[in-house]
Amino acid sequence: MGNTAASCCASPGGSPQSPRSPRPGAAETRHTNTDVSEDTGPYLQHISDRELPDELALESNPSDHARASTIFLSKSQTDVRDKRRSNYTNHVSPGPLTKKYSSCSTIFIDDSTVSQPNLKSTIKCVTLAIYYHIKNRDSDRSLDIFDEKMHPLSRDFVPDNYSQIDPEHKLIYRFVRTLFSAAQLTAECAIVTLVYLERLLTYAEIDICPCNWKRIVLGAILLASKVWDDQAVWNVDYCQILKDITVEDMNEMERHFLELLQFNINVPASVYAKYYFDLRSLADDNNLSFPLEPLSKDRAQKLEAISRLCEDKYKDLGKAAMRRSFSADNLVGIHRSNAVLS
Repeated sequence: MGNTAASCCASPGGSPQSPRSPRPGAAETRHTNTDVSEDTGPYLQHISDRELPDELALESNPSDHARASTIFLSKSQTDVRDKRRSNYTNHVSPGPLTKKYSSCSTIFIDDSTVSQPNLKSTIKCVTLAIYYHIKNRDSDRSLDIFDEKMHPLSRDFVPDNYSQIDPEHKLIYRFVRTLFSAAQLTAECAIVTLVYLERLLTYAEIDICPCNWKRIVLGAILLASKVWDDQAVWNVDYCQILKDITVEDMNEMERHFLELLQFNINVPASVYAKYYFDLRSLADDNNLSFPLEPLSKDRAQKLEAISRLCEDKYKDLGKAAMRRSFSADNLVGIHRSNAVLS
């Protein structure tokens, strides 16, 4: 047990050591030099106490760190630049303005926020991100557990060239929309699904391609629904949506998905926010604007009430800080801003 605890506490970058036979008196030496509690046993390093990765690892793990750029947005920029260059070369007119702009008399806002995204628009953006992942993939690296030919999701015949035809965005959207509608999943779950998908591609060093995209997306949705929603969907429920898949297949795929993620299912708030705003940028680049509506009197009153509630919370935090201590350290960082609605 002592050797096992020592290997668990080693840093991730350390080289493994081969087990050696104990020397005489080694037990006494370990007992005197190690901080061991009589009740709790030896100290085991928590996952949050591990060393931070270097900059190279930071850039290659966008689903873990807020400063790293998302993979789907960088893959989409190739098509966006080509489209803009083509329009400039061919002198294509942008056409009538489809965007609505706020003015002094009218304010246009959408109902999508980082805490409550619009479901339909979010699913469209997430499926568009998956589409760009498939279209602009680097190679066709895959694993057997996600291969649709080896593990079909339906009894329909899978053509021989199934791994060569890229799916259209409409097909991906229809597949994801069906799962979200049948399982009654939320828009936040769609964003977490994209986080898990990019984390899988990074950790397992594979690509999402025509032969595996359905099973990878299904596995990410399955895991995100269990982690995010309070009332998670059971694997057997997905078997009722996809009539021909078995529970054993779902369980095996979920188990492999978790192992490939190294059981890292944590999604920090900063990473979630980054993916949300990058999805909005993706929507703007592809003219998938979120539905805008003029700011009504009722909506303005609701926003003003929310702003007032947040302001009261900040005041309570300021009073608590001053009651706790008169030190200037407790007063730094408490800022309040008024929301002006006309």
